Amino acid sequence: MDLTPRVETFGQEDQTWLDTAHGTSSARSITIDLTKGFVQGTHYPNGYLPSGTCLAKTTVNGQTVFGLYDDTATDGRQVFVGHLFTTVKASGTVIGALYDHGRVNRSRLPFAIDDAGVADVAGRIQYV
Repeated sequence: MDLTPRVETFGQEDQTWLDTAHGTSSARSITIDLTKGFVQGTHYPNGYLPSGTCLAKTTVNGQTVFGLYDDTATDGRQVFVGHLFTTVKASGTVIGALYDHGRVNRSRLPFAIDDAGVADVAGRIQYV
């Protein structure tokens, strides 16, 4: 058994993009596929996907997974479905929580979302 002390550094969780607590208790568990649109140097340079990342649903080998929303994609990721609720480590199998109901401060998101994505979630997420 290795009892050597280990040091890990965690960044501060930034959920300032949330404009309300509404919907935070109903975030659901999802599997994120890092090969679906994510670029390490852009989306998780420190090894973590930030909360607020815009996600879309796609299928890999018959399984539903989530990737980075991209309105030019053709594999399902062109339809925005929600935001990553909390920051997650970007390695191996990535399990996160999908925030898909509530109010979001669009200017505080870690990555911009276009008007097409905003329209995709009209009625579930309100942007201010």
